[in-house]
Amino acid sequence: MAEAQRQSVERMGRLEETMTSLAEAQKRTEEQVAALAEAQRRTEERVGRLEETMATLAEAQRRTEEQVAALAKAQHSTEETIQQLARTVGALSDNIGFGLEDVAHVVLPGYLQRHFGIQLFGDELERRFIITDRLAIEVDLYGKGQQNGEQVVVVGECKSRIRSSQVEEFARKVAQLRSELQDKLIPVMFGFWIHPSATEAAQRTGILLVASYQR
Repeated sequence: MAEAQRQSVERMGRLEETMTSLAEAQKRTEEQVAALAEAQRRTEERVGRLEETMATLAEAQRRTEEQVAALAKAQHSTEETIQQLARTVGALSDNIGFGLEDVAHVVLPGYLQRHFGIQLFGDELERRFIITDRLAIEVDLYGKGQQNGEQVVVVGECKSRIRSSQVEEFARKVAQLRSELQDKLIPVMFGFWIHPSATEAAQRTGILLVASYQR
């Protein structure tokens, strides 16, 4: 009887130890589950922040693409504007050129007579191609006349702004004409504005320079 009671007490002790071990294991399991839950929560938070970042980047990319598209459109518009300005400037240049010739037709005959004694026949100048056996050279101003009883030919070029380079270029044209024509040539350049360098070149090449405001 006593032996049976002792064995029962031992079994109860082992049972209590087992229950204690199970309780400890359960506690550890719960702690691990809690740790996993916390890790999961942090992971979800990081994923949420990553998704927000990706959404922000996507929005920034969208705005960048819109800005690039706007810049491309603005560039296209700018190129069209530049082309239009180029056409306008070209047309204006042509208009100024012909307008300047009209002024020269009025101003030059009287100016040449007063300052150089050159009397143009009919007091007229015109645009003309001077055609010889070897050349066909266009000049803005052409007119025959006389100076001190000698027959002369006035040839002229109109430039809104006269610089030395224009004078040198016209001088080469005049040199070609001198070798082809028998009459004495009076080369004239007429413009709105004359650069000092042009004056030096004209004195060296024997070309008369006349500004539109001179009388």
